[in-house]
Amino acid sequence: MTITDPTTGRRRTGFVPAAPRTGRLRPLGLDEVRITGGFWARRQSVNGERTLAHIGHWLEREGWIRNFELAAAGSLPDGRRGREFADSEIYKYLEALAWEIGRTGDDTLEAAFRDVVGRIAPAQEPDGYLNTNFGRPGQAPRWSDLEWGHELYCLGHLFQAAVARARTRPDAGDDLLAIARRAANLVCEVFGDEGIQSVCGHPEIEVGLAELARVTREQRFLRQAELFVARRGTGSLRPIEWGQQYFQDDIPVRQAEVLRGHAVRANYLAAGAVDVAVDTGDDELLSALATQWDNTVARRTYLTGGQGSHHQDEAFGEDWVLPPDRAYSETCASIASIMFSWRLLLACGETRYGDLIERTLYNVVATSPSASGTAFYYANTLHQRSPGAVPDPDTVSLRAESSLRAPWFSVSCCPPNVARTLASLDALVATADAQGVQIHQFASCSIRTRLDNGESVALDVQTDYPRSGSVRLTATRDAADPWTLSIRVPQWAGGARLTVTTAAGGVSTTDAEPGWVTARRSFHAGDVVELVLPMRPRLTHPDPRIDAVRGQVAVERGPEVYCLESIDLEVVSSGEVTDVADVRIDAGAGLDDHDGRPRVRLVAAAPEPGPDLPWPYAEHSLEPVPSRSFDVPLIPYHDWAERGPSTMRVWLPVAAPSGLDTPDPGSEES
Repeated sequence: MTITDPTTGRRRTGFVPAAPRTGRLRPLGLDEVRITGGFWARRQSVNGERTLAHIGHWLEREGWIRNFELAAAGSLPDGRRGREFADSEIYKYLEALAWEIGRTGDDTLEAAFRDVVGRIAPAQEPDGYLNTNFGRPGQAPRWSDLEWGHELYCLGHLFQAAVARARTRPDAGDDLLAIARRAANLVCEVFGDEGIQSVCGHPEIEVGLAELARVTREQRFLRQAELFVARRGTGSLRPIEWGQQYFQDDIPVRQAEVLRGHAVRANYLAAGAVDVAVDTGDDELLSALATQWDNTVARRTYLTGGQGSHHQDEAFGEDWVLPPDRAYSETCASIASIMFSWRLLLACGETRYGDLIERTLYNVVATSPSASGTAFYYANTLHQRSPGAVPDPDTVSLRAESSLRAPWFSVSCCPPNVARTLASLDALVATADAQGVQIHQFASCSIRTRLDNGESVALDVQTDYPRSGSVRLTATRDAADPWTLSIRVPQWAGGARLTVTTAAGGVSTTDAEPGWVTARRSFHAGDVVELVLPMRPRLTHPDPRIDAVRGQVAVERGPEVYCLESIDLEVVSSGEVTDVADVRIDAGAGLDDHDGRPRVRLVAAAPEPGPDLPWPYAEHSLEPVPSRSFDVPLIPYHDWAERGPSTMRVWLPVAAPSGLDTPDPGSEES
C-alpha cells in the first residue's frame, strides 16, 4: 500500500532517515514528532550539547578531517591519518549534525557543518571520486581492495549524510547533495551492469544508494543498490581466514535463512536489501529478510538486543552461542539492527519489530555513551569479570580492549553512529497510515501530522517511562472524522490496560494484550488515551540450548535489563563480599520493586574444599556452600560502570535451596 499526499499524489516524506516509497506504514519525521522530555530527551540533550562537540574535537585532533585538505592540496599519501575507513566517520558526524540542526536549528552546529563540507568538497575528483586513501600517486589504485578498502562503504555514509541534509535543510546551498550525486553517478558507471561485477567487503552503500534514489528520484541509484544486493553471496570477494560468510558473500541474500558473519555488515546489508525489496516490489526478497530477522532474534541475539558473540571477527556465532562474558555486542551492530528492524516495521507493520528496537535502544544504544556523552563502549559485555581501569581521557583506546567507556578509539565507528541515532530518534517514535497514527516508542513528545484524507492530528504524549508504565496521549485538536490511534503493547507487558477518557467525561477501560491496542473515534481536544503497562520486575530464564547461561536467570523491568554491580555488593555486605562471582540468586525469594529499582535476595557462598583447590574437577559436586543471604539492589544495565570500575553480571547463577530464607540483619542498604 502506498501512502500518498492527497494534494500531490506522492508519498509524503518528512525529516526521516528512511523513506520507503511504499509500505504498510509511513514514518513521521522530526518535523512531525518532537521528543519533549524524559529519558530520551535527556539523552538527546547531552548528545547535542556534549557528544557532537566531543566527536568534532577528536576528528580534528586525530587529523581525519585534515585528510581531505591534504587530498585537495595533492599532498597525499604523506600526512594521512587514521584507518582506511576514516572518511566514513566524518560523514557520520555530518549526518548527526544534519539531524540535530533539523531538530534544534542550532547555529553553532550549522557553522560546524558548513565548515566540514567546505573542506571535503575540494577533495572530490572531477569524475566524482572521493576517498582519501586510494587513487593518488603513492596510494593503491581505486577499487583495488574491495574486500578491505571500504571505498564504497565510505560513500554509503556520505550518501546518508547528504540525504539527512537534503531532508532537513533542502535549500541550504552547501553542495553536499551535489557532491553525493556526483559520487553516486561514478559508482553506477564503474559498478553497473557492464562494470565491475563485485561488491564492497563492508555493506552500507546499498542503504545509501537507496535513500539517495528516494531523495533525488534517480532510478539508476536504486538499480545500482539492487545490483549490489543481487551480487552479494556469489563469491565475488577473495576468500579470507574467517570464510566468505564474514562478508555475507557465501549465500545469496534471498537464499539465506539467518544473519551470519560480521554483525554490522550483516545488518547493514539486510537494511539495504529491505530498501531494495520495498522500492522494487520484490516480495520474495522481503519475505526472505523477514525470515532472517526471525531466526536471528530467536537464536543469535542477546537479552539486551545486542548481536555478535565473536571478538576475533566481530561476528555472529552459531545458533545459541551467546556467552555473556565474551559478548562482543558491538554498538554499531545494534544500531544497524535497529535500521533493519525499522525498515521491516514500516514494510509490515508488526509490533515485534518495535519490541526489538525498544530493547536494543534501552540496553545497547543507551549503554554505550557515558552520562557525560564523552566516553563510549565499543563492545557491550554482559559479564565483567575484572574491575578494569578508567581510560585516560586524552588517549585513543583500542576498540573492545577498553574495559570501561573510552573517549575515542583507533576504530571510532561507534561514537558518531550513536550520535546520528540519538539525533534522529524522534523519527522512530510514530508512524501513520490511511486509518490513523501508530505509537511505537514511548517518550514525552508532541505529534503533529496530517492523514491521507487531509485530517489533521495533534497529540501530546506525557510519560516518565520506563520509570513508570503510564503513557498518556492527549488530543489537542478536534477531528472532523473518526481515526484510529494504535499503540504498541510490548510482548513482556501482559496485563496492560487502556483507558479512554473523553473531554465530555466518558470513561472506558479495556485489557490491552501484547501487540496492537487501538482506540478509534472522532477525537476532540481534551480526549485522553492512557496506556498503563505493568512495570513489576520479572525473572527471565534462558533457552536451555544457550549453554553459557544454563542454570542462570536475569532480571528485567519494563524494557530495561538489570545487572548486579560489585559496588552494591560491597555496600550491602559491608565489604565481606566484593565480587559478583561470589554470589548466587535465591530465585524463590521473589523480587522487590524498591522505588523503581529491583532488589534481589542473594546468597553468599564459600567454595568447598577451598580457594586453594589443586584441581578444579572432582567426582562430587563442587558447588559453593551457602553461607548467608542478603538483599541487594540491581541497576539498569545501561548505567553500569558510571560509578567507577566494578565487576558486573546480567545473568545470575541460581542458588540451590538452602533454608537461608531470611536476610542477614546487617544487610540493609546503606
